[in-house]
Amino acid sequence: MAEEKKYEHIVIERVSDGNYAVISLNRPDKLNALTAQTCREVADALESMEMDPDIRCVVLRGTKNVTKKPAFSSGADLSAGFGPGLNPKIPMHMDYSMFDRHRSYLRIEAFPKPLIAAVDGYAFGGGCELTLVCDLVIASKRSFFGFPEITRGILPANGGTQRMARHIGLGRAKWMIYTGDRFSAETMYEWGYVSKVVDDDKFEEEVHNLASKIGKGATTAYYVIKKAMNYGTQAPHYIGINFEQLGFAVNSQASDVVEGVNAFLRRREPNFKGI
Repeated sequence: MAEEKKYEHIVIERVSDGNYAVISLNRPDKLNALTAQTCREVADALESMEMDPDIRCVVLRGTKNVTKKPAFSSGADLSAGFGPGLNPKIPMHMDYSMFDRHRSYLRIEAFPKPLIAAVDGYAFGGGCELTLVCDLVIASKRSFFGFPEITRGILPANGGTQRMARHIGLGRAKWMIYTGDRFSAETMYEWGYVSKVVDDDKFEEEVHNLASKIGKGATTAYYVIKKAMNYGTQAPHYIGINFEQLGFAVNSQASDVVEGVNAFLRRREPNFKGI
């Protein structure tokens, strides 16, 4: 079970009354800056939750125990190095270093249940890229997003040059990446990236409400919806439609379908079991 395993860079909490779990990046003194280990721990924790029927949704966030400033993640921890045996002067070594990061991000992106990025504070660089592999982004008004890598002579290579353009368009993504500017949660909402912006003092309540609403939903349907939307939209239209068709057939056998239809016909709230 995920909560029984001890991690150095993250903390896991189960919220039983909402059928969801919270993974908190827990490096407050570093503004939750990411190392390769941090990314691997997030991916490992999510993998352990895949087959857990009591966890139907996961929230990924920065720690609540702020020591400096609120932050989802300020980006890559540049002081941590690239890993044992990796020489930053050898391109092949740097290629492997990013491959290792991409491997973790891809594992996170492939998590089959709804994954919510709860952003309160900074989401820069690798931290912003981490929100890109989540399904929904809810942010407090004091939050900012950005790719400051260009100001350090580097680039957002954890998928930033690829994934952000698919969300907000190539022009806006280039603006973010070329300038290194920071953008408010409201701006990212207007651009269609952030799903919801909430007042700072309502942030915790809104995150819980969203996660528990999804956590009490029909797990198999979410599983099919996520795959259809994440992968079907990357294929030609008719392939995506067939993906959707097949997903509908698979989901039709779930017991939650019977419960949902019966609840609708009897005018009551459904009690989904997640199967």
